[in-house]
Amino acid sequence: MLSTIVGGLLALIHCVPRATGPEAAEFSLSSLFLYFVKIGSILYGSGYVLLAFLQADLVGRWHWLTTTQLLDATAVGQVTPGPVFTTATFIGYVLGVDSGGVPVGIVGGLVATVGIFLPSFVFVALSGPLIHRLRKSPIAGAFLDGVNVGSLALMAVVTWQLGRAAILDLPTAMLAAASAVLLIRFRVNSLWLILGGVLLGVVLKAIYHVG
Repeated sequence: MLSTIVGGLLALIHCVPRATGPEAAEFSLSSLFLYFVKIGSILYGSGYVLLAFLQADLVGRWHWLTTTQLLDATAVGQVTPGPVFTTATFIGYVLGVDSGGVPVGIVGGLVATVGIFLPSFVFVALSGPLIHRLRKSPIAGAFLDGVNVGSLALMAVVTWQLGRAAILDLPTAMLAAASAVLLIRFRVNSLWLILGGVLLGVVLKAIYHVG
């Protein structure tokens, strides 16, 4: 029980905006690669925990992305095949295009993808012989329980932050509510919800433009 409480508290502390630190950091492919290597090394739980780190670092700390761009990257990660980690590919591409000078969008996407997936291959190879022992250890089980709660707290905080940025008016609020009902009650695939949101957004924009 204590481990779960501590895990949740640590996660919430991590999400509190930092009062100190650099206003921004200069973008480079090497820094992009090292950042996603770090994220791939420490990320645990659902792939959606990734969004909490991206919001705190790339948006809030270094200002490499805007909240709108992060929302776009999240949508792309939902639409494309594979895990949510493909969000990193889109972010690497966007940062490469927006970095100024010679556009390196495709290279940035590849660098971010290799960076975030590389640690998992290393860890799986190294931890394979230990998995059997870890499953039997009560200490490891308690530790993982705490990490799971911390992961949920991270997802809750970043959902709130991104929700405030995405839900701006009555139509977006109604769309969010309808999507939540369809997703939770009727188990509609998130891909169809995103495509429906895109279609409705285009229609509403056309109506407002005509009006």
